Amino acid sequence: MGLGNHLFHARKKKGLSQEEVAEKLGISRQTVSKWETDETLPDICQSKRLAVLYGLSLDELVEFDIDIKEIQEVIDRTSEEVSDKIDWTKAWSRKYPVLSRYQEEVDTACYEAELDKLLRELEKKYGYSELNSMLVLKDILASVWKGRKKSGIGL
Repeated sequence: MGLGNHLFHARKKKGLSQEEVAEKLGISRQTVSKWETDETLPDICQSKRLAVLYGLSLDELVEFDIDIKEIQEVIDRTSEEVSDKIDWTKAWSRKYPVLSRYQEEVDTACYEAELDKLLRELEKKYGYSELNSMLVLKDILASVWKGRKKSGIGL
């Protein structure tokens, strides 16, 4: 969803018309329409006023979903060779700092042995390749994580 669409839904959620928003902000209805169709963008002062009007923080107002299709296209265009060159741990550690330091804190050998055992089991039992076994195990771990988040365990 683009910013304009997000602004449209925020306005609708508040039960306001474009005319009402325009009147409250001292602008034209056409300006509100142009924001909602991504023809133009509100400036920072207008964005702050919109956030107050819609009962949102400024971050919530301007936060919008990146088009999933665009992300999928980037993934599809990224070759395995390029992907192998990316230091994923370093990239993700910007968001999750634990990734840059856990190696110094955790004795990973026992976890590596258990995970290797699970990978080999998937390969043998289902005939998966090493990569496919890793992807399946990653997906299972993600499912466990979602379940824990949903139930509030460990958070």
